[in-house]
Amino acid sequence: MQFRQLRYFVKIVDAGSFSRAASIVHVAQPALSQQIAELEGRLGVSLLQRSARGVRPTAAGEVLYEKASAILRRLDRLPSLVQSSGSEPVGHVNLGIASSLAAKLVAGVVEECRANLPKVALRVSDGDSLSLEQRTSSAALELAIVYEDGLTARLTRMPLFRQKLFLICSEPLSDNPSAISLERLAGLPLVLPAPGNGRRDILDRMFADAKLPLKLALEADSLGTELSAVQNKVGYTVLPVGDMSHFGPHAFAKPVPIDPPICLTCSIVQSGDLPLTRAAEAVRDCLIKFIERRVGEIDMPGLEWIASD
Repeated sequence: MQFRQLRYFVKIVDAGSFSRAASIVHVAQPALSQQIAELEGRLGVSLLQRSARGVRPTAAGEVLYEKASAILRRLDRLPSLVQSSGSEPVGHVNLGIASSLAAKLVAGVVEECRANLPKVALRVSDGDSLSLEQRTSSAALELAIVYEDGLTARLTRMPLFRQKLFLICSEPLSDNPSAISLERLAGLPLVLPAPGNGRRDILDRMFADAKLPLKLALEADSLGTELSAVQNKVGYTVLPVGDMSHFGPHAFAKPVPIDPPICLTCSIVQSGDLPLTRAAEAVRDCLIKFIERRVGEIDMPGLEWIASD
């Protein structure tokens, strides 16, 4: 089995057809087909299902696609590991930031790294914490800043701070309370992520422990959908964000704390299987210092710094 064959296979799955993959990897389609036939012969299984609509992986192909993608990402990181052996960090670093934190952190993180690590190219993406953890575990990301309620296998983590959860409304509640109880929260229609998301799981657990029903108005597949539904009065949501002013002065009402408090932990996570490059280590250290400064600012209420010195 050759790395070239694995790359061809992954590109074919990504492209959904032999012809598109052939144009991407600049190999004639018959030669590409021959390489995949050799790979299937060596493994003794069929890897691709062919149809008029293109190709898709078989069950065995899905397993190979996942494992091969992780192997190739590790292989592609070798140059950065070698380049980072010099005196100054050099290379590319892929960083993920939880969507609910991204608006507050991305600009500052990029500026901080640019000023302190001029030879490091930072690639930033956002998403829900669960998907970012999965991408970090598979080595698609070197680092991720996530909210978590439990530990994920194969990840190394450094907890940074605890963040209280807040009720997010399109308009203030009628009595404008200083805090909202879990009992009252149970009476509100909520827009939340699907189970498996750390925020949803902790709310499910809190409601179950209190023997209260969770009134679900909508399960949203992204933070953008969630907030759009709240703006359109589909329901309310619960987020680890104590200030929503960055969405505009009138986009949402002032967040309402939950009493007793419900908290998530914000951590920097990295793969437990693959060491960081020197560039990624430098980015991680830069992030910790930057976020610690941000925690003390007035536009990030509800945070408690817990990282060890």
